[in-house]
Amino acid sequence: MDQARAIVNLPQGGEFLIKTPNPFDLFIPEEFDEEQRMIREMAEQFIATEVRPLMTRIDQLEPGLMVKLLDQAGKLGLLGAAFPEKYGGMGKDFITATLINEALGGGNSFSVAMAAHTGIGSLPILYFGTEAQKDRYIPRLASGELKGAYALTEPNSGSDALSAKTTARLSSDGKTYRINGQKCWITNSGFADVFTVFAKIDGEKFTAFIVDRNVPGLSFGEEEHKMGMRGSSTRQVFFQDCEVPAENVLGQIGKGHLVAFNILNIGRLKLCAAALGGAKHSASITIQYANSREQFRQPIAHFGAIQHKLAEQAVRIFAIESALYRTAQLISQKEQELTREGKPSGDSLLGAAEEYAIECAILKVAGSEALDYVVDEGVQVFGGNGFSDEYEISRAYRDSRINRIFEGTNEINRLLIVDMLMKRALKGNLDLMTPALGIQKELMSIPESIPENGPFSREVDQVARMKKAVLMVAGTAVQKLKASLEQELLMLISDMIIQVFIAESTLLRVIKWTDQRGMDSGKNQIDLMGVCLHESVSVLQQAGQEAIQGFAGGDELRMMLVGLKRFTKTDPFNAIAVRRRIASKLISENKYCF
Repeated sequence: MDQARAIVNLPQGGEFLIKTPNPFDLFIPEEFDEEQRMIREMAEQFIATEVRPLMTRIDQLEPGLMVKLLDQAGKLGLLGAAFPEKYGGMGKDFITATLINEALGGGNSFSVAMAAHTGIGSLPILYFGTEAQKDRYIPRLASGELKGAYALTEPNSGSDALSAKTTARLSSDGKTYRINGQKCWITNSGFADVFTVFAKIDGEKFTAFIVDRNVPGLSFGEEEHKMGMRGSSTRQVFFQDCEVPAENVLGQIGKGHLVAFNILNIGRLKLCAAALGGAKHSASITIQYANSREQFRQPIAHFGAIQHKLAEQAVRIFAIESALYRTAQLISQKEQELTREGKPSGDSLLGAAEEYAIECAILKVAGSEALDYVVDEGVQVFGGNGFSDEYEISRAYRDSRINRIFEGTNEINRLLIVDMLMKRALKGNLDLMTPALGIQKELMSIPESIPENGPFSREVDQVARMKKAVLMVAGTAVQKLKASLEQELLMLISDMIIQVFIAESTLLRVIKWTDQRGMDSGKNQIDLMGVCLHESVSVLQQAGQEAIQGFAGGDELRMMLVGLKRFTKTDPFNAIAVRRRIASKLISENKYCF
């Protein structure tokens, strides 16, 4: 089966808000082929046998240990899996690369070090480097002979990366650039051999450079003592008259933002994949503890309050997984489409990720927050033991927190979701206003009854009405406030959009799965989808209500609240009983099993 097969009329990024895709065109995790399953098992086995037993030593930053583990991963082919074969990689497709990131996600600090190396530490050179640069660095990065790092953040430039103060000046003979400045929070900086560094040429032209570790004038601060991800090497990097060859300019002079921001789109999806892997592992150890811990002469897994937590962990994991692989397939398909149009392979993948940058931002936010929920409730199930470093869930809790800051804070990503949608609408690439205006007219009409056309017709209609709620709120807010939309409103609208994408992805997955295997075989998935949809509508309704009250008044306020109530109306749903069925399956399997 060609999992990345071309689809006629491949949807545009963000188009999910105004069109309903065919579920049978989507890739779902149940469709991984045998090779992909074997690669996942190898990666998971590596984490279980080589990484997890050493986690305490890793957290203590034992000299040479992280490098040794990365070397072992390189020998297994895990570092170069997604790199082209011509540069020593395995040339695996984007879906497989995403699966590897997920499988390694339960490796805590090791996962961060590896993701930094294979992602932001290597991809800028692979996608923006000259052939000479790629030939020099990529084969050695793919094998692990060289370790990569990415130096963008500065003490006074975090989310505002373009305000960086690090400078680069060309020598009089035109052969070298002299770099001066400071970077902070640089992952892998304690051992990396090659850095992608961003500096402003003559203090103005934001540009990327390849900087080798042995360059004179390059120095490092002490290891940061962090709340979480303690085993990930994180230092400040100082540049004092570092002379870098002119041929080490990466990409075009003055176009460093293209390197920085395009790599972030892929990084956000990869972060979601790693968060998913971490969430699955944390959910499993929570289930196992609930089965083994006894109170009042029975396992605490028998108590309804605990079952609620276990089931809710599973619902959020299943939903994020559905959205993640839906997006991975879209990027893979778009990459193939751009390649057929004649674009080089690197440009094709970057262009595909840029097309679905909205979806990548959604995944980053939703994935990191789902992991936070899973580990937080995991600590609660462990009780006092969860607060002890002797138990693995304690480390998972600490390590999870950084994911809401990595790859652009969740606040920045929420703002970007709406900003990117509006920009695409203004450019005419995405027609949001026509359906938004149509919804305003619909508010004046009598609602039609829902036709019964299939086993999931009511759920499909519910998601369609959720989209109408988003378009109603966002469309009216933009019309009234135009460019002066307050950040609080943008964040609320973004939350509504996130709920739509996650809920629809979960529903589409279940529709396709049950069509292939039958309703009986998909009973657990139907339960997971039902709770997901039930909760998504509730979150969307609350966010919509708060947003409407933030910009509307009088008759308009009353009309929009009535419209929101219509669009978020749901049938009675016994979430307690459904969660108990989900929990029962988890408890019997003694692990996350969906």
